[in-house]
Amino acid sequence: MYAVVECGGRQYRVEPGAKLEVNRLEGEPGSEVVLDRVLLVSDDSGVRVGTPIVENARVSCTIVRHGKGRKIHGFHYKPKKNQYRHYGHRQAVTVLSVSSIS
Repeated sequence: MYAVVECGGRQYRVEPGAKLEVNRLEGEPGSEVVLDRVLLVSDDSGVRVGTPIVENARVSCTIVRHGKGRKIHGFHYKPKKNQYRHYGHRQAVTVLSVSSIS
């Protein structure tokens, strides 16, 4: 059984027991989060595709921790002007553990 959910403008394929890294969500570690924008559900009875979301489908998750994602390095350069700029960015993320799909 798996589902495709939308969270923070991105789509994720999730299964029960899987870990999921999404953009930062409100809540304390250990609290439960319900993702109700479910776009697709696949189980023993078949595949249900939403238009745009599947009715009465939800994914229950538990917040494992908050943290930062991997570092993105950027570089701007203007030739013949001796002008350049380095920068880095680390996105705030939340790690979720998928409990169930219903």
